[in-house]
Amino acid sequence: MTVSEGIRNRRSIRRFTDRPVPHELLADIVETASFAPSWKNTQITRYIAVEGEKKAALAACTDWSGNTKIMESAPMVIAVTLIKGRCGYERDGSFSTRKGDHWQMYDVGAASEAFCLAAYEQGLGTVIMGLFDEEKASALLEIPEDRELAALIAIGYPDESPAAPGRKAVTELLSYQS
Repeated sequence: MTVSEGIRNRRSIRRFTDRPVPHELLADIVETASFAPSWKNTQITRYIAVEGEKKAALAACTDWSGNTKIMESAPMVIAVTLIKGRCGYERDGSFSTRKGDHWQMYDVGAASEAFCLAAYEQGLGTVIMGLFDEEKASALLEIPEDRELAALIAIGYPDESPAAPGRKAVTELLSYQS
């Protein structure tokens, strides 16, 4: 599989088989995702694998019933967290850019996509979810004060093969200036 094939063929999966995700395979996926680019190589993204009863409790922290169903279907949910105060900052604590603390989400987004592509290459399906009660989910997962919960990713063996949704034309997405 080429990178282009992975990007073009990976789909958000919302229904999973009950086959568990092997922990060794998950470790390989995280190792691959660790090569995602990050601000000054800060590598602020951290992953928490949630299974069993804790996953069921996490599913109750969603703000949309569709995400609850997805999390109930998935054998595992990855809580994607970030280490606060590093990405986009100088050593003295000042911001490096006018983006302020927003840059950290850019890095976590790049790492999350790398995670999803690495999982796809291994035959797993994923969907990134953002509709959840961050305060309740963070308390349930005991996220330390120096971290922030950025997203949840359902992961497992797909029980569906959705078609690709339509894409905008390149002429709408790309412009040139000289």
